[in-house]
Amino acid sequence: MDTVALILVIIGALNWGSIGLFGFDIVAAIFGGQLALFSRIIYTLVGLAGLWSVTMLFKDKVPMHSHEKD
Repeated sequence: MDTVALILVIIGALNWGSIGLFGFDIVAAIFGGQLALFSRIIYTLVGLAGLWSVTMLFKDKVPMHSHEKD
């Protein structure tokens, strides 16, 4: 679930970057406008993924390698 959320957050970030830099909404262009049903579904999924991603901030962090000397 974390991976799917991260992918959707990246899609949302790229779309917002495109809007900010170029005034071009990629999702709306692909799926028929901002108010088109499929565009709204994508926007909703990206928003939910963003909320899910907040939970990743509070998960226990596990070190990848232990650098303890024996």
